[in-house]
Amino acid sequence: MIGKATAVLPAEDLARAKAFYTDKVGLSIMFESPAGIAFQCTDETGIFVYPHERTRATHTAATFIVSDVDAEMRELRGRGVVFEEYDQPGLKTVNGVSEDAGIKGAWFVDTEGNIIGLAQM
Repeated sequence: MIGKATAVLPAEDLARAKAFYTDKVGLSIMFESPAGIAFQCTDETGIFVYPHERTRATHTAATFIVSDVDAEMRELRGRGVVFEEYDQPGLKTVNGVSEDAGIKGAWFVDTEGNIIGLAQM
C-alpha cells in the first residue's frame, strides 16, 4: 500500500514563499536546497516548494488536515493569513468556513497563488 504523500507547490519567489510558510503558517524547514524547500508539519508529513514561474490553479493545491478548523484559523489569522470566502454551487463559506456532511473546510491563498485548504474531518 502507498504510504505518506506530500504536496509539491510552485513558487515564483522562493524567499517570499519561505517567509510565508515559516512566519505566517508556522511550519519548520526540514531541508533547503537549490531545488526547493521542504516544510514539515507536526505529524511528520510536509510540503515541498520549488522555484517555478507562477501557475494559475483554480483548485485546492494542498490541504492540511486539522483537528479544529476554527482554532487553526484563529492562530493563522493572528499571523496575518487571510481566508477566502466562496459562494458558488456546492461551496458556501461563512466567515471563511464551509460545513458539509460533518466536514469543515477553509481556504487561503499563499504568496505564490496556490490555494491551500484546512480540513476537519
